[in-house]
Amino acid sequence: MRIFTIILSFIAIGLIILNATKIDLSHPFEGESIIALITIVASLCAISLMAILRISKRIEQKTKEKN
Repeated sequence: MRIFTIILSFIAIGLIILNATKIDLSHPFEGESIIALITIVASLCAISLMAILRISKRIEQKTKEKN
């Protein structure tokens, strides 16, 4: 599970970098720039969800070790 979350996080980072190059800074809310911004926000959400999943798995392991 850990490798899966790391791979998905790297894919999301790659999407952020790719879409950051597609943003037209003079018109950021028009055409393909808005699609790139939406994809960047979605990738950031995916990264935060993977971080939450990793933290919850750590908490689960620690509670199992105590019992």
